[in-house]
Amino acid sequence: MAKEKSCGAVVFTRENGEIRFLLIRNLAGTYGFPKGHVEGSETEKETALREVYEEVGLRVSLLDGFRTEETYYLPGRRDTLKKVVYFLGEYHDQTFRHQETELSDAVLTDYDTAMSLFRFDNTRRVLTEARDFLLKQEK
Repeated sequence: MAKEKSCGAVVFTRENGEIRFLLIRNLAGTYGFPKGHVEGSETEKETALREVYEEVGLRVSLLDGFRTEETYYLPGRRDTLKKVVYFLGEYHDQTFRHQETELSDAVLTDYDTAMSLFRFDNTRRVLTEARDFLLKQEK
């Protein structure tokens, strides 16, 4: 069985005291988080930072203590297992833009709206873990 590994980040900012999450929508119309393949000798965090910048043009700060994974078979390729490692990345005072060659859109939204846009339970779980982590930090 073939294996692939990607890294990315659940990207967020705060507006008027509220947490807002940045979602990307791929060309097939599926919402998720910026991510991509590890290149060369990159660390997981280096890959996540590079991919966020390439896909949405943001320089984020990764929060210590948050790391989660999802694993799934690639659509149409049941012989390939993909593992994606996600970190939590915060940005301030920047304007995002989506990479038009790979994405159809990028949106900044609240948690409930994000949950309604996702097609997959894995994506919902990742966002819930990120939100719960942030809420614990605020206490």
